[in-house]
Amino acid sequence: MASVDDLWLADFGDPYPGEPAALRPALVLGPPDTFGADFPFVIVVPLTTTRRGLSLHVEIEPVEETGLDETSYAQCELIRSINRRRLVHRLGQIDSNASLRVTSIVKTLLTH
Repeated sequence: MASVDDLWLADFGDPYPGEPAALRPALVLGPPDTFGADFPFVIVVPLTTTRRGLSLHVEIEPVEETGLDETSYAQCELIRSINRRRLVHRLGQIDSNASLRVTSIVKTLLTH
């Protein structure tokens, strides 16, 4: 089951222009485990390996814990809900510093 702060390889399918596409890592933001395993959706932020220098992107290092092969960037402005069946396999987990940065950016985006 996907948990908050997990990184998963996700199938985003065919995109509209500017949306994430195909298979790529995604950071799980929710819902909390209290929703139960039967809840069919997860809220995610896609990752990109393109460094755009945006303050909305959080750098995630390719260390053993994350399971990433190269430095990636959580695209906080592209938060979305996807069906759990789009999650292909778990890669790893982000650290608490990255989690706090992502949470702060997402809260700012949703409350302003």
